[in-house]
Amino acid sequence: MNIVFMGTPEFALPTLKALRHSSHSILSVITQPDKRQGRGQKLLVSPIKQMALDLNIPILQPEAVNAPEFIDSLSQNQPDAIIVVAFGQILSEAFLKIPKQFCINLHSSLLPEYRGAAPIHRSILNGDTRTGVTTMIMDKGMDTGDILLMQETPIHETDNAQTLHDTLAEMGGSLVLETLRRLEENTLLPTPQDNSHATYAAKLKKEEGLIKWEQSATTLWNQVRGLTPWPGTYTWLNKKRLRILKVQTAEGAAGDKPGQVARVTDTGIEVGTGQGRLVITELQPEGKKSMSAKSFLAGYKIERGILFDPTSNQS
Repeated sequence: MNIVFMGTPEFALPTLKALRHSSHSILSVITQPDKRQGRGQKLLVSPIKQMALDLNIPILQPEAVNAPEFIDSLSQNQPDAIIVVAFGQILSEAFLKIPKQFCINLHSSLLPEYRGAAPIHRSILNGDTRTGVTTMIMDKGMDTGDILLMQETPIHETDNAQTLHDTLAEMGGSLVLETLRRLEENTLLPTPQDNSHATYAAKLKKEEGLIKWEQSATTLWNQVRGLTPWPGTYTWLNKKRLRILKVQTAEGAAGDKPGQVARVTDTGIEVGTGQGRLVITELQPEGKKSMSAKSFLAGYKIERGILFDPTSNQS
């Protein structure tokens, strides 16, 4: 097939790579315009643009992908399909009509579960034990189109948002190729989504990273995993932010209080929660590098009974 590929972040890289090494022809890559970032306002290219440059694939970066003149220009290439992976702009009905077959989206959940912006993070935050990737025919709704193929994978206890992201990205590249193969063979029957089972994965907010110690240790464990590496989880100690990077759960005791250090060992700092203990094994003090609990305890005095600051003490 003659393919137009649309994508922007790292999640889209394995799919572009898979397409480049397949029998399909990539007519062009569409990605978001370069953005200025940081104090020096350095112009940064997207991961997909960098890969397209490396692979010598034509690159398009429209400010408005739904502009009539851009749609007309792209239509002249007569692509068989447009593959969309985390592109970053809503596509109009006029745009969706460009390809001879479909605009096909790769989504990082088992639709109709977790439609929206943050399916990987939300699945871990909610304590799910399985997820997957879905290819679907794009329509005017938010991840509501007919399903083409799905592939499931377990969410391991050792997973965080980054490791699960990487797993699903690799799975996605293979699933897109399988979807195109089945479409060419005419052996794929699109299946409408059951809207009664739909859930929504809202975009993440930085304030979701605050540890609320009155919650259960299991809930906080999922929070740390689901928000690592971004936006990250944190608590307050002596009015300084303390990022929490890795944790475990442990049995609680009768005298435990939420947010109070119950036990300190070389392996971790055990903190009382609403139910059970959260064992902090890796953390990052404000203005410092990440470190193990043992390294942290060598330079910071944390004793049993110390209370992590409630939010009212922030300043």
